[in-house]
Amino acid sequence: MTDRRRLRVVVLASGRGGTFAALLAAQQDGRLPIDIVALLSDKRTAPALTIAESAGIATVALRPRDYPDRTSFDRALFARVAEFAPDLVVLAGYMRVIDSSVVGAWRGRMINLHPSLLPKHPGLQTHERVLAAGDSLHGSSVHYVTAELDGGPLIAQARLPVVAGDTPETLAARLRPLERQLLIRVVEQIASGRLTLGPDAVEFDGRPLALPLQMGPGGGFAAM
Repeated sequence: MTDRRRLRVVVLASGRGGTFAALLAAQQDGRLPIDIVALLSDKRTAPALTIAESAGIATVALRPRDYPDRTSFDRALFARVAEFAPDLVVLAGYMRVIDSSVVGAWRGRMINLHPSLLPKHPGLQTHERVLAAGDSLHGSSVHYVTAELDGGPLIAQARLPVVAGDTPETLAARLRPLERQLLIRVVEQIASGRLTLGPDAVEFDGRPLALPLQMGPGGGFAAM
């Protein structure tokens, strides 16, 4: 964003909204130069909707069962997304795969937070799968969304050691604050214009990234 205007952001969430709440808090306390203009969900009872409503943010909830197929639902949902004219769409705990016919129109303007070190463990139950595989490292990734499930260009990652006695629950609890910090830092860099999706790769300060950025203990990014 060369004029440094505030980034218009729409968030999609399916559940409790903890990650959405973290983004909202970062906006409210001045860490993020963004305006979250809407929260959309595929669940009418998602607690994330209540968080947004309490903050005066527009909400939309559509039910997949009201549409004949996934494509119809996704087109309807993203028609509503487009009404808010977002610069960036953030999938924050949105649990549906988006139809490829819809994703293409949002190239470079939609990101997803995923709880694994992609390309390892795409999809669901990542904490269980990390332990089953005997991995020594777990973590979280933010990537641009493409038609491939959790397969879009990687932007940044945060790593978390797996320790003796870890369970899926302890891993999830330890990772949660780290992945929220990661998403906030990525959105911050997109809002500043430092992170973009170029024609062939993610670019940071105008240079293509060969590997995703790594978030250090202080929250800063380092290129690998």
